[in-house]
Amino acid sequence: MAKYVAAVDQGTTSTRCMIFNHAGESVGIDQLEHEQIYPQAGWVEHDPLEVWARTQDVIKGAMRKAGITAADLAAVGVTNQRETTVVWDKKTGKPYHNALVWQDTRTDKICNELAKNGGQDRYRAKAGLPLATYFSGPKIKWILDNVEGVRAKAEKGEVLFGNIDTWVIWNLTGGPKGGVHVTDVSNASRTMLMNLETLDWDADILKDMGVPRAMLPAVKASSEVYGTAVGALAGIPVAGDLGDQQAALFGQAAYDPGNAKNTYGTGCFM
Repeated sequence: MAKYVAAVDQGTTSTRCMIFNHAGESVGIDQLEHEQIYPQAGWVEHDPLEVWARTQDVIKGAMRKAGITAADLAAVGVTNQRETTVVWDKKTGKPYHNALVWQDTRTDKICNELAKNGGQDRYRAKAGLPLATYFSGPKIKWILDNVEGVRAKAEKGEVLFGNIDTWVIWNLTGGPKGGVHVTDVSNASRTMLMNLETLDWDADILKDMGVPRAMLPAVKASSEVYGTAVGALAGIPVAGDLGDQQAALFGQAAYDPGNAKNTYGTGCFM
């Protein structure tokens, strides 16, 4: 019987993997930073390939420190920096651009243009969010509009989008060789593209932002088996996906209405 579970926490400045036993005790942790890229004022990027490389390294490092192999693991789950946007080639797995980080403000003009019809709260009733540079929808639009050839390929179904959870899970489960293209409701809710009533992508918002539905991941629950890992975790179910702030709230046992927590990290989130 497997005695441990693994958690991958892909954050804004670093990636960690933690191994827990049945008592909830951490028996192995590894952590590595990745580069923060600032092309110009207000722009913040990460290299998705570096993020994936660091993810693989910390998984191996945590298992080594715990003194276990993949055969000792029951499952692996992923938590992640939210909103950060990756767009990549479906066949090769190569990103078309660096990831646009949640802090990046280059989509300000896009948001202002969309706000001309309905104001900043144009999508709040459906998506629960104001028009802001923070969220993924305008970031996808920026990449489609500014990286040569990507929109045409996206319309042909050759391009995939994901927040970091989707990028990590797709690669964990095989990447170009059968990787599972999914996200969970907590991450999807931060794209400004998901309808909070249907818990699926909203066709009207997609049309407004010019985002082809074919490039979007399937929206799943936060706790289910999405697929099976390959590589260092070969054969292990990938069975959890949750945005970092929602994961922190759950981890603090804030289960009841009115409970709150503060996370002090790269940003402060209540």
